[in-house]
Amino acid sequence: MPLFGNTTTPSDATPGPFVRKWTDGFGSLATRCLQVIIVLVIAIGVVYAAATLSVVTIPVLLALIIASAMHPVVSWLRRHKVPSVLATLAVLLGVLVVLGLVGWLIVVAVIAQWPDLQKSALRGFDQLQDFAAHLPISISDGQVDQAVKGVQDFLTSSQFGSGALAGASATANFLTGLVLMIVVLFFFLKDGPAIWEFLLRPFTGARYERARRVGDRVVHTLGGYVRGTASVAAVDAVGIGVGLAIVGVPLALPLAVVVFITAFIPIVGATAAGILAALVALVANGPVAALIVVGIVVLVNQLEGNLLQPVLMGKTLKLHGLVILIGLTAGTVLAGITGAIISVPLLAAAWGAVQVWDGPDVPAKPWRQKRPETAERR
Repeated sequence: MPLFGNTTTPSDATPGPFVRKWTDGFGSLATRCLQVIIVLVIAIGVVYAAATLSVVTIPVLLALIIASAMHPVVSWLRRHKVPSVLATLAVLLGVLVVLGLVGWLIVVAVIAQWPDLQKSALRGFDQLQDFAAHLPISISDGQVDQAVKGVQDFLTSSQFGSGALAGASATANFLTGLVLMIVVLFFFLKDGPAIWEFLLRPFTGARYERARRVGDRVVHTLGGYVRGTASVAAVDAVGIGVGLAIVGVPLALPLAVVVFITAFIPIVGATAAGILAALVALVANGPVAALIVVGIVVLVNQLEGNLLQPVLMGKTLKLHGLVILIGLTAGTVLAGITGAIISVPLLAAAWGAVQVWDGPDVPAKPWRQKRPETAERR
């Protein structure tokens, strides 16, 4: 006999009006919207925390990307009986030496060619004034002097001083992040697999296998992206640098290094480097040299897009151009140039994780192809 009188079993219970409101069409839609809002709030919180702690998150992400690229070298040294610590130190020192050598070459080239570039800039400014004097819109010398005076006033103002202090703070943050990145990179190179296994301790069974697949695919994607992009960037830098040297453009070596760095920013990087090289050629050598430089940049970019990218990158970067542009914009807003560089490989790694979510070659269920996908092209 029931303790509180007549009751019904759960299977015989009739849903009340409140429950029925949440199980009809609009109720299901409201539930789904609430779930989406919760996910977005959590995602925004994670992004905000990462942006606030950028001094920590960016060095760790950079260390992860570089470690993924250099992992095959460390593994090769270990397979050839080199102790783990020595293999890690050798690779780490190699990376630091290459980066230091590139920075030293840039500084030496800029110091050696700066006087010539300064003289060329003054000549270019005089030519610009002469050109402006013949425009339909009259620009008087007084207006030019007023503009120059405005720049001088800004340079001596308190606003510029506060900007200089902000620059000093940014330099301190950069050095802090650089030291942290080197330390984290050392441990990623030395104990990366052990660190990942430690993070996978809460998982068992199928979830553990999935986490292992995702981790392997992320490392493979990041490493392949960095190695392929570095190879393409090196060819671009050599081609454009040699072309600039033949034309006689000053600062050819620093511009070649800029080409190498901007090559890690898809779509917009090559354009930005080409514009910078053309501007330097315009100021230093005149419009004909600038046009030749533009032709060299276009030729190298065509070689990259039609030959180097398909051969060296392969299928590492399976992202639509629109996704890349959105990722670049978001990364630039959140972390500046560094965010623009690391956003695309992180997106590629995330997409690679989705592709092995339910098996070695089985994407996550929502992203599987469920029907022939055809789009009408007009």
